[in-house]
Amino acid sequence: MAFRSMEELCAELQEKRATASAGGGEKAIAKQKAKGKGTARERIDQLLDPGSFVEIDEFVTHRCTNFGLEKTKPLGDGVVTGWGTIDGRKVFIFSQDFTVLGGSLGEKHADKICKVMDMAMELGCPVIGLNDSGGARIQEAVDALNGYGKIFYRNTLASGVIPQISVIMGPTAGGAVYSPALTDFIFMVDKTSVMHITGPAVIKAVTGEEVTSEELGGAKTHNTISGNAHFMAKDEAECFAQIRKVLSYLPPNNLDDAPVAETNDPVDRADMSLRDIVPTNPNKGYDVHTVLEKVLDNGEFTEVQAGWAKNIVTGYGRVGGRPIGIIANQAAVMAGCLDIDASDKASRFIRHCDAFNLPIVTFVDVPGYLPGVTQEHNGIIRHGAKMLYAYSEATVPMVTVILRKAYGGAYLAMSSKSLGSDIVLAWPQAEIAVMGAEGAANVVFRKEIEAAENPSAMRMEKIEEYRQAFATPYVAAERGLVDRVILPEETRKVLAQSLAGLENKRTARPSKKHGVIPH
Repeated sequence: MAFRSMEELCAELQEKRATASAGGGEKAIAKQKAKGKGTARERIDQLLDPGSFVEIDEFVTHRCTNFGLEKTKPLGDGVVTGWGTIDGRKVFIFSQDFTVLGGSLGEKHADKICKVMDMAMELGCPVIGLNDSGGARIQEAVDALNGYGKIFYRNTLASGVIPQISVIMGPTAGGAVYSPALTDFIFMVDKTSVMHITGPAVIKAVTGEEVTSEELGGAKTHNTISGNAHFMAKDEAECFAQIRKVLSYLPPNNLDDAPVAETNDPVDRADMSLRDIVPTNPNKGYDVHTVLEKVLDNGEFTEVQAGWAKNIVTGYGRVGGRPIGIIANQAAVMAGCLDIDASDKASRFIRHCDAFNLPIVTFVDVPGYLPGVTQEHNGIIRHGAKMLYAYSEATVPMVTVILRKAYGGAYLAMSSKSLGSDIVLAWPQAEIAVMGAEGAANVVFRKEIEAAENPSAMRMEKIEEYRQAFATPYVAAERGLVDRVILPEETRKVLAQSLAGLENKRTARPSKKHGVIPH
């Protein structure tokens, strides 16, 4: 019996590695690059720390024999999987290779993804999926569909346990879109990322509507209209920088603490300009981003879903180096009213922060829920209730800063004391009331105003009377519903004190399988 030499065996291995690394070949790779897209391995190398990637299942192939597919059995089966590090912290990753069978998902392709997801769960590490696929592999029929189902199941088990990040780097259609939708965040690249359930051709055939793929499911659409995506980048390099930034705020899993960053920004820094940013006139607008920049470490705020539901702002920042989640009404858009989209956006981010042990700081300046037939008919009641549910359910430290208006049910919804906020702070101009002074005076003093010789003058007098009596932070402070009334310039210092005081918070909840969140 003749044995092959070690040199021959090693040469065979190196040849297989080269074949696997070549993906779909030079022609397919050139076509990929012509679209401004990187290859599966190039993307991994750009995202992870240099030299940190460890590949597994490099030589996996499909076992399909339908429609002549057995004649094409590429190594790796169209997806590159393994682990590496980002800023020295371990992550698991899969990257679909569009140059190999269009990145289509079959049985073994799905098994590779499931394996890294299982490993990520066992080791308590984030998992990142780089999606670039033509969808289910038609030749593998139900095996391909079953593969998607196994991924969805793992997405759900991992939810709230490890961070899951989906990156749309090409087409993602049909059932393929549901895995990203089950993860924490979806990142998209302008002009190259596409997500939709049914494509333009099917829509035209069924409904007669004509729409381009970009208009239907491009990055701009999902970041500004549908709210399905959370971040949009101009190119793949910017997208990877965004991912690294977001991960810097998150713990590797739900049992660990988020990483603390070094900062030379003193926590007791007082910024007197805060006195001028928020007008005392409740009818004047301003940009709440300016407030956040003055309060957070080095003015750094990483916004989530910046292009959608702009009347509320969500994102990450740090105080004293410690990451926090931020919810803030945006007075510059719709006066900061809560509506259906804002309620959905805020409630999901609250639950995300709570799942991963990030303290939640809420900046309040809200005149109420947006009125209107459209809002009522589209379900503002059930959507608005999601915020009440999310804040009430949260067990992480919660600090609320009432900047100005806090009216009615929207006051309650924005992390009020009654929903579980640990520390409620208020600026001197804060107005905490059932409604604004103008509306309240019309109701409370209606008879006096109607009977007056000069109703207009009487109305102005009663508005001022109501404002002095109730539209201040002091009535709420007398009842313990505001813990401290602070000067605007004290906000950063008092936030740091409050978060430090709440650091070891422990909250018990009733034993149950799970709650039933408003739909």
